[in-house]
Amino acid sequence: MQKNSVIAWSLVVALGGFLFGFDTAVISGAEKSIQQYWALNVFEHGLTVSIALIGTVIGSLVGSVPSDKYGRKNTLYMVAALYLLSAIGTAYATNWYVFLLFRMMGGFGVGMSSVTAPIYISEISPANLRGRLVALFQFNVVLGILIAYLSNYLIGQEGENSWRWMLGVQAFPSLIYLALIKLVPESPRWLVLHKGRDAEALKVLKRINPLNSEQELIAIKQSHRVLAEFEKPDSLLTKKYKTPITLAVLFAVFNQVSGINAIIYYSPRIFEMAGLGAHTSLLSTVGIGLVNFTFTLIAIGFIDKVGRRTLMLIGSVGLILSLGLVSRTFFMNDFSGFAITFYLMIYIAFFAFSQGAVIWVFISEIFPNEVRAKGQTLGSFTHWIMAAAITFCFPYLSEIAGGGNTFLFFSVMMMLQLLFVWKLMPETKGKSLEQIESNMMMH
Repeated sequence: MQKNSVIAWSLVVALGGFLFGFDTAVISGAEKSIQQYWALNVFEHGLTVSIALIGTVIGSLVGSVPSDKYGRKNTLYMVAALYLLSAIGTAYATNWYVFLLFRMMGGFGVGMSSVTAPIYISEISPANLRGRLVALFQFNVVLGILIAYLSNYLIGQEGENSWRWMLGVQAFPSLIYLALIKLVPESPRWLVLHKGRDAEALKVLKRINPLNSEQELIAIKQSHRVLAEFEKPDSLLTKKYKTPITLAVLFAVFNQVSGINAIIYYSPRIFEMAGLGAHTSLLSTVGIGLVNFTFTLIAIGFIDKVGRRTLMLIGSVGLILSLGLVSRTFFMNDFSGFAITFYLMIYIAFFAFSQGAVIWVFISEIFPNEVRAKGQTLGSFTHWIMAAAITFCFPYLSEIAGGGNTFLFFSVMMMLQLLFVWKLMPETKGKSLEQIESNMMMH
């Protein structure tokens, strides 16, 4: 029963990931109609497509403030409200500046969600289920992307105002999310560390783990005391947090220099660069969405069994090889058949099985209780800044350096990632957050 409660709470909170994925991908189907509607020039068009990403960077940067001050649950209410306002506002906007404002609000929700949802799930999950439950967030992101593509395809047949429906349809899942958050309790670790409400925390811990709830409360309070002996327990950027900071920043950087966002956002362009027709390119893109979804689901089954580090080792090797093959195809100018589509599908499969599934789990685990929200913010902010940079630079890079050199660069970056995982990344599978914390503080 207790296990079912935790799974149910995690599923509700992970819905934020679904809205995150949907909000990110939905613009791809609407951007051409929006450009025509407001007769946007190249710069204005670029800003319209990327404004949500700018909102995401800001949202991820400030996400820890409400999360620590008002609680994880109240912050998730804010996230749901932002998604709802964004969906309704963009659907009804008749002024371009108003449209940008509401689109940015959605991005702001995405950024806050990428900080708060993984923290909340990691803080309520038992050690043996934590990987799977936090990975539900990433699974929902991927599902949201897939449903957005499908929704765009279905609504796209509806005539000149179809773009309004594409963006507005997100109001329905946003309302459901807003209603369901009421059913989840506040994080027990937040209640103890930020509010000193031990009795309330114990009630939640008893529902999570009735046998060891008292010991868990003592362990949380103990970790609080150990940290309190240091000069400034609330400041993240101090020497004692050097290990988790290094791990989170490097992990987030490698996530993006794999080229994932370039491939997700520009896959039709990549396929056209490889000589496929526009229709075939769109079909190949849907295939990529399906592979991403399937292998994220497979990874959720493995993450607590074989561990985060093992998935990352397997994934790194697969990414090096598949990116190398894509690069070779461009260098050899060998675009006959569906080789490039096949190699990119292998790439997506390995990415979803490793980096895609592990990133939010690992970053939400490695920071001590007291600074977890700030640590998640640092990892999330690094991830989104790198995402914005790679997404922005990719069309320019591929034009100047060519497809071969661009994908070779991504492949070399994955060799460095393999080295990072092999030499630096610790295994966190099956350990309580307090055990991970004491290991990190020893380094």
